[in-house]
Amino acid sequence: METVQYSGVEGEVNWHGTYLEMSEEYSHFMQNDVAARLHDQQGNDDFNAHLRGLASTGFAQNSLGAILAAEVTEQRDWAVGEAFAEAWLSKMHGVIWPWNLERDKRTPQASLPGADLIGFIEINNETRLLIGEVKTSSDTDTPPNVMNGRTGMIHQLEKLATDLSLIFQLLRWLQSRCKNTLYEKQFNATVGLLLNSGNKSVAIFGILIRDTTPCKKDLKARAETLAETIEAPTNCLLQAIYLPHPISSLPSLISDRVLS
Repeated sequence: METVQYSGVEGEVNWHGTYLEMSEEYSHFMQNDVAARLHDQQGNDDFNAHLRGLASTGFAQNSLGAILAAEVTEQRDWAVGEAFAEAWLSKMHGVIWPWNLERDKRTPQASLPGADLIGFIEINNETRLLIGEVKTSSDTDTPPNVMNGRTGMIHQLEKLATDLSLIFQLLRWLQSRCKNTLYEKQFNATVGLLLNSGNKSVAIFGILIRDTTPCKKDLKARAETLAETIEAPTNCLLQAIYLPHPISSLPSLISDRVLS
């Protein structure tokens, strides 16, 4: 499904670009892994089952049906891109997501501060906190504008690696969602490792999703800049994923249609 187009290492920053080929495997990944992550399938199943248990009459069941049918399906390219990145990191790196950020979006227009990616990853038999950013761009410039400036990926990743107030906010947010769940043990392990490393043992991931021709200029200079900030034992992955179709097609490709 993937072909590595370029790669490199700058200090503690590993960077590479991969092209994904249109195939049956890719179709399955989009319609199952990405769709389930985008729509928070597990959360929706639990929610629907709970509410159905409260609908004790036929009238109540009809009322519930109207509520469930009113769900707004996510259609924004960048939101689908984030779900794509999470599903990809689970598939390729075994990343565990203890919470689906979709559950914190009170309205379709809501956005969450802090980080796009918050999860756990195993590195050298240690469970680390993974935090990061996802950018989706059809910009024909190399690198695309989403990588640059104060709102660009590189600046955001630098803040994730160095801003302890941001780490505090993320840990507080994550702790309340892991407490008394099967993820509490992993949360405790990641925090213990983080504290005993001088707040350095964390995995920083930056995922760039593109629909352009693969080009190492998308990442090379940005990786060199980021390497000036990232210090061991922090791990950093900077990855560009080049899609075999326009980014604008992402919402439709998670439907039941077979890719051709």
